[in-house]
Amino acid sequence: MNRIHLLLSIALFAFSCGHSNAADRKPNFLFLYTDDQRWDAMGVVQREQGEKARFPWFQSPGMDRLAAEGVRFRNAFVTLSLCAPSRAAFLTGRYNHANGITNNGTPFPADAVTHATLLRAAGYQTAYIGKWHMGNQRGQRPGFDYSASFVGQGGYQNFPFEINGVATPTKGWIDDVSTDFAIEWMKQNKERPFSMVVGFKSPHSPRGGNHLPERLRDLYAGETSRPTPNCGVPAIFHKPAADGKKPLGLADNVVHLDYLRHIRGVDDNVARLLDSLDALGIAEDTVVVYSSDNGYFLGEHNSGDKRAMYEESLRVPMLIRYPRLFRKGLVLDELALNIDLAPTFLDLAGVAIPPEMQGASWKELASGQKPAGWRQSIFAEYYKELGEVPTCYAIRTATHKLVKYPNLPELTEVFDLTADPYEIKNLAADAALTGKLDSELTALMKTVNYTVPENANKARQSAPGKARDE
Repeated sequence: MNRIHLLLSIALFAFSCGHSNAADRKPNFLFLYTDDQRWDAMGVVQREQGEKARFPWFQSPGMDRLAAEGVRFRNAFVTLSLCAPSRAAFLTGRYNHANGITNNGTPFPADAVTHATLLRAAGYQTAYIGKWHMGNQRGQRPGFDYSASFVGQGGYQNFPFEINGVATPTKGWIDDVSTDFAIEWMKQNKERPFSMVVGFKSPHSPRGGNHLPERLRDLYAGETSRPTPNCGVPAIFHKPAADGKKPLGLADNVVHLDYLRHIRGVDDNVARLLDSLDALGIAEDTVVVYSSDNGYFLGEHNSGDKRAMYEESLRVPMLIRYPRLFRKGLVLDELALNIDLAPTFLDLAGVAIPPEMQGASWKELASGQKPAGWRQSIFAEYYKELGEVPTCYAIRTATHKLVKYPNLPELTEVFDLTADPYEIKNLAADAALTGKLDSELTALMKTVNYTVPENANKARQSAPGKARDE
């Protein structure tokens, strides 16, 4: 063999080894999620909605890049529309009646089985950055090798973080600071498989003014959000105001602008993280998921906040990108849930999914396949604590929704989501339709092993109409 042939053989051998190693390498995981971001607060969704868009001028190039380079679920939901419960569902892959976190005041159990604990046991480096919000839980975040997080709601400017449980001062806008920690940790751990969660504080209230970084304070000045047909239509559980006026919820345009400015600030940091993956040479090997802990009302049903079973509250953004396996630019209408995240990560890592996890892996769906037996309906639950929303649970199919209030059966709601996407016309008086959905709900509750959670009646109470945005 002459020298040229020898060098060519060596090069081909090296390429084949490198290609094999890359193909066999376990993927990294980067889960990014916001606090209170509704499903349509993304530029790509606003453009898709056209004349029905509430804020067609809103731009989110980072999220839009993820959607273009990955998979977007158009029908993604949380199982309980409240911060801590949804965060627990993402971690455990279990409904809240099963994982024990049904309100914002319960600390997350240190011995809980999560995607982080199982990936860590499989040799992954794990990190939690940013907002945790399981009550005022302190210390290193359970199941993670490293955490740079803050206590409770935190504050937007110059707020101290706990680095592995040790209080440390920081300087700057909190979501920028979280991103700084995340990028530095990725740099230090890029040589071995890792799984990192980044919890952004935005767009949780209080918003606007000094709560925003300087670069965002005048963004979208002069723009106006559009109303929807269900703005001014009270939720079924709303009580009349003492002065006879209808409550307007968060219908104020200034509120909307500040809300979207915060989300744009998160988007800046999504772009930074995607650029960092590129710069570190690990973008192809990294599964990136973007979502939110719950949706949010901006005046629909005369409401602000979340908790209720209407679409604006339950529905969240859901994007996933994995260049080595998933279809680019794929848009899916299948029903996806926050409890799907943990089994998806484990499936992609080749780690056995515990039978206790109730979610389903997106691996086949996001690869462009149609798995047999994918869910045709979702179950959602809520347990009365702050504000006016009573304890309730619901079934949501591709076309209909039934909401039951177990202590107030007269409030039962039934909606045809195809004919009435804004959930204005209650069809509960249609005995045949209500009965059919009720039977489906009973079967679904059996499937998810529903029992009333022990702490359901211990949640905090407040006077009607005084819900804090927690």
